[in-house]
Amino acid sequence: KHIITFFIMKCHALAFATTLLATANAFVQNAPRAFAPAKSALSMAEEAVFDQEAFNAEGKEMRLKYLEEQAMYALKISCENYDNAVFPNAMIAGDVVITHLLHRLGYLNDGKCTIMCVDTFHLFPETMEFLKEIEAHYDFKAEVFCAEGVDVADKDGYDAKYGADLWKEDIEQYDKVCKVEPFQRGLKTLNTECMINGRTRWQGFERAWIDLFENAPIGGGLAKCNPLAYWTLEDTFDYIAKYNVPHHPLHAQGYPSIGDAKDTIPIPEDGSTKFVDFKFEGEKAAWLEYASERKGRFVGLENKDGSTKTECGIHVAGAEQTFDRDLWEEGAVKDIASSDDALEIVKSGKPSIITVYAPWCQFCQGMEEEYAAFAAEAGVDVYKFRGDEEREFVEANLNTKSFPTVNVVKADGTVVKYDSEDRTVDAFKAFLAEQTA
Repeated sequence: KHIITFFIMKCHALAFATTLLATANAFVQNAPRAFAPAKSALSMAEEAVFDQEAFNAEGKEMRLKYLEEQAMYALKISCENYDNAVFPNAMIAGDVVITHLLHRLGYLNDGKCTIMCVDTFHLFPETMEFLKEIEAHYDFKAEVFCAEGVDVADKDGYDAKYGADLWKEDIEQYDKVCKVEPFQRGLKTLNTECMINGRTRWQGFERAWIDLFENAPIGGGLAKCNPLAYWTLEDTFDYIAKYNVPHHPLHAQGYPSIGDAKDTIPIPEDGSTKFVDFKFEGEKAAWLEYASERKGRFVGLENKDGSTKTECGIHVAGAEQTFDRDLWEEGAVKDIASSDDALEIVKSGKPSIITVYAPWCQFCQGMEEEYAAFAAEAGVDVYKFRGDEEREFVEANLNTKSFPTVNVVKADGTVVKYDSEDRTVDAFKAFLAEQTA
């Protein structure tokens, strides 16, 4: 009896083991080859069980699919949940991917997203020609903005009004006139609640912490969507290649990123790395390493503090802070409504202070609190006059070539410019005392 019982138990155990082994074999047959059971060195040599290149390619494809879905979801939120989404398009690699995705989602044709471009009058000729190409390819029409008071594509008009060498004379003023102000005016004109842009964490430490959505403190809150926030530049070009996305022709001439012609160069400078016919030629790491995409931008330019220039001003902190509100809306600073009123103040025989400003200017924004505090203590009338809308007048009558310009008006009508960049209450008081002594 015991022998029979033992035999039955052995049979059950054997049957269970056989079933388990069959299940395991079935699992292994359906699993990726990389996870097959270990074999001897001899059998490994006889039969390759892990195709590394195929596995890496499959992994990249999985990553790209996820990034694509994530970006499309972010764009859907931007265009469905906010009114008048706007995409400022510089036509660089990431921007053409976003353009492609917006087209796939139908937002370029149903009016839920408008593409906006800023023409600085210093772009490569190929850039605006490429804009025409993608307008035709995706069947949309971009809204183009440029320096205030100048017609689109009127370079001669720009030179006459602002000077062809403004960027050489004052790069920060150039940024304000040609980039920041048109950019902000465009957002205001298009009445957007959400701005879409192509910034990524991969572009460098200034952008290393951006997320898919941010909030800009404009008019109670303007959403900023970064649909490619987590993409690398390699992801971007992989996507362009996968879908044959139209891209800037200068990529084929060695430029990883394209800005103004005056300060953009190929990387490496000999142009040996290129993206031609949807594939790389040369050493692609020169473009694809971390923070390398924009190495060829702003070449030879410095900020006023001597630091190397890495941003044009559009995306720096505070750049978009006041495009839809005025400065000194409350307090002791008085507004001058017209140029005629300004002349009356100058001829009044009373000492006063007139600051010529532009509300979009980050330096005007930066002195807002100090100037307001000074106005409360000055003992004379302290005025503001918006100069970006009266450029010829302020240049001729109020010593103004850039913003802000602070002037003391003396009792005899002389207008004396404050030349220091020390814009504090004490500095303003000292200058006023010196000029009115």
